[in-house]
Amino acid sequence: MPARIYQPARTAMSSGTAKTKKWVLEFVPQTPREVDPLMGWTSSSDTQAQVRLRFPTKKAALAYAEEQGIDAVVLEPTRRKPNIRPGGYGENFATNRRGTWTH
Repeated sequence: MPARIYQPARTAMSSGTAKTKKWVLEFVPQTPREVDPLMGWTSSSDTQAQVRLRFPTKKAALAYAEEQGIDAVVLEPTRRKPNIRPGGYGENFATNRRGTWTH
């Protein structure tokens, strides 16, 4: 059963990096989801799609996949350059500005 190993990205709603340090092994869904005609709920008979394992390192995730005989594809994270301003947030309230302060 194929799986993917990746490091989750941070959420779009925050600038924090919580839950982005660990690596995740997630199985690829084998069957498509289907809509229940009576209730309208989306469901699937594939229970492996619900499994999500977390590992401290990529090496540990690959070792587990190899030990269990899982075909795993590693998706490397794309790194962004940190956006650090020289003055930081306090620069917004600086009293020693050269020019006039406007919004």
